Amino acid sequence: MTEAVESPSSHPVGVDITRASIARVYDAALNGTNNYEIDRRVLDQVRTVAPEVNDLAWANRNFLIRACRFLATQGRVTQYLDCGSGLPTAENTHQVVQRIIPEARVLYVDNDPVVLAHGRALLEENDNTRFIEADIFKPDQILQNETAREFLDWTKPIALLHNGTLHHYLGDDYEEMMRTYVDALPSGSFVVVAHFLDPQTPEHSEIARRMEDKFTHSPMGSGLFRTWDEIGRMFGGTELVDPGLVLCEDWWPDGPRYQPLNQVQECIAGGVGRKA
Repeated sequence: MTEAVESPSSHPVGVDITRASIARVYDAALNGTNNYEIDRRVLDQVRTVAPEVNDLAWANRNFLIRACRFLATQGRVTQYLDCGSGLPTAENTHQVVQRIIPEARVLYVDNDPVVLAHGRALLEENDNTRFIEADIFKPDQILQNETAREFLDWTKPIALLHNGTLHHYLGDDYEEMMRTYVDALPSGSFVVVAHFLDPQTPEHSEIARRMEDKFTHSPMGSGLFRTWDEIGRMFGGTELVDPGLVLCEDWWPDGPRYQPLNQVQECIAGGVGRKA
């Protein structure tokens, strides 16, 4: 296939199209259009060991939609802090929750130039949505941000979303990082986490580690598959909502399952925790 050549005017200022972007790779996996050849190349590399790699993104996205629907309907949460929001696709966080609670406020956080460009456009169409530039792996950048402090009411419950983000954090101090976030949240708040999983079973650990190797040695450079126990420590001491930490596809699915899960869908887990 001939590699497409993007003109300088086809991407926002500051975007390096010679380096893969996490947000753009995710967009490509969801069949979006806001990505470049370098991003699609990451998926092509992983596809050599896991042909169903796109299902990681879809399992993650569908879990997010169901979790947001739960938070709005059952939790009656009116404030959302979406870390690493990624690029707009169908059913973004604000679209899901504002359909149920029109006055719900959503603060998106990212530092990818393409995402920021789309975020600025989003501000023009939704008064209850804000977008800030910050490193989601440095909680203080967000917790001390003026917009974050003013836009969200930190005396009332907030839903913190780290959906498909933490597997791109390569450090071992993720538990402390998430505890910093949770300690700042008011009582009654929720934490949503979805993360690549090493199920530690003979039939699935091998494919998980093969995908991890391809992701981390790709132009993107990240994508760790952590264990159940490691992911469980990311909820900052909150109490997990039933059914707990499970495969993303098993967290309150929309209907009965007729098709068995493939090996890739068995390698991403998610859960929702509530702060007492």
